[in-house]
Amino acid sequence: MTFKERIALILENSLKEAIKGGSLPNTELPSFRVEYPKEQKFGDYASAFALEATKFLRRPPMETAEKLKTCIENHPMVERVDIAPPGYINIFISFTELCSNLKIIISKDAEYGRIIKNNPRRINIEFVSANPTGPMNVVSARAASLGDTIGSLFEAVGDNVEREFYVNDYGNQVNLLGRSVLARIREIQGIETDFPEDGYHGEYVKDIAAYIIDNFSNKLQDNEENLVDFCAEQAVEYNVERQKNDLAMFNVKFDRWFREKSLHESGEVMNAFELLDAVKVTYEQDGKKFFRSTYYGDDKDRVVIRDDGRPTYLLADIAYHKNKIDRKYDMIIDIWGPDHHGYISRLKGAVQALGYPEENFKIIIAQQVNLVLDGETVKMSKRLGNFSTMRELIDEIGTDVSRYFFLNRSIESHLDFDLALAKKDSSENPVFYLQYAHARICSLFKEASSRGIEYHPGTFDEKILNDESCIQLMKLLARYPEEVLDAANSIEPHRIPSFLLKLAQGYHRFYADHRILTDDMAKSNAYLNLSDAVRKVIRNGLAILGVSAPEKM
Repeated sequence: MTFKERIALILENSLKEAIKGGSLPNTELPSFRVEYPKEQKFGDYASAFALEATKFLRRPPMETAEKLKTCIENHPMVERVDIAPPGYINIFISFTELCSNLKIIISKDAEYGRIIKNNPRRINIEFVSANPTGPMNVVSARAASLGDTIGSLFEAVGDNVEREFYVNDYGNQVNLLGRSVLARIREIQGIETDFPEDGYHGEYVKDIAAYIIDNFSNKLQDNEENLVDFCAEQAVEYNVERQKNDLAMFNVKFDRWFREKSLHESGEVMNAFELLDAVKVTYEQDGKKFFRSTYYGDDKDRVVIRDDGRPTYLLADIAYHKNKIDRKYDMIIDIWGPDHHGYISRLKGAVQALGYPEENFKIIIAQQVNLVLDGETVKMSKRLGNFSTMRELIDEIGTDVSRYFFLNRSIESHLDFDLALAKKDSSENPVFYLQYAHARICSLFKEASSRGIEYHPGTFDEKILNDESCIQLMKLLARYPEEVLDAANSIEPHRIPSFLLKLAQGYHRFYADHRILTDDMAKSNAYLNLSDAVRKVIRNGLAILGVSAPEKM
């Protein structure tokens, strides 16, 4: 249980005591919300319960707050309680409790900040899902870091997560890729050919063509239609394999690679229409069959079967989500690119029509990434081959910096990815700053060992840590499990890098104010305990982000 949850429980018990003692009436009341005060001087935690309960209790909020104050202050976790107009309850945590938590961090080590649930949820997170028509670009890289980290957050709070990649290996785009590759094969063979209009022009298409010639020359004598299908199939496999390799370099591993083609081959696509038809959310007009997406907030109804009988992409997506529903997930999360806003209401409506709880299906839009190089935005176009790939980004600045920069901004924010800043090995670069804090502590322990200074984990003289910078560090450390839980519940992974940066800043201040390794063994041991706890929390937080915690830099 986090400090915040314990404070809420203390408030609840204090209310029961006040009601039992007759100082407050026994009536229906709102639940307790515990927050962080806007300013540190107002306490470590605050509650506006007395204000929110005014209409229930029919008494002034300041009076209610005062009635609760005495009960709250009696708890050993609480140092003091301040009541502030017009009725806020501000709570300060005791120094003894902070020291006890320090020992818990050292004891739990990698498990600090993690929760074990008796009934974990099964959560499916589908993300990246880049078309297999070429290498992944930096927008896909942002989705990869976000999806993987969101999964890690849910795992940290005790849920079971399955990461899924949806391979769009069916339809016109795949056929166009096949024709583009076949045209390049003909060029390599010296055969005059017309390159398809709107074909894929990137250099990678020539690489695929050369790969097919080298490995499947005996297959290139088939008729044109079969050759297009064969080239498309091989191109998809070629690209998917490289997408897997790039994602592995990016510390992202998927549990399932789901093929769109399997939905068509199994009949699930047309079955999805029959299910929608059965609940009367379809109709036919001009030979086309429509889904009544306007029932669910869309601006118009959407075609799901064309007048020639072919299903649309929307129907395939509905079938895919029906497949997910059938796999009995408690929550389904999709992360889409910035050009899919208009698609949300129609798919959410279809999932709702299929009987899945609306609140359990979440669609997150990973906003646009502008890769800034020398003050100019790099243009990206997969077909023209004029773009920066995910692999190029990793090669240029590394996985750690890439992932951190993508996660450092909120999901709904557009991101200007500053390559110049990302390459800096200085405190200006937040990744370097964080990793340096971890490495500095590791070096500190090596130095202590070489000087014969003994470290006793979890055993220290608490009085030595009773100064402002130590106390502020311990308060930050106590907040870490709350940040993880809040980040998971709100699906806001950017909260973790923001918190870690504050922690690193706090540690660097502490380091500057204190001589950690001294001839005073008790003092050195106490400071090493505090340093070790900071090291563990930084490492645990970076692990959620998929960023390494180096021991030396």
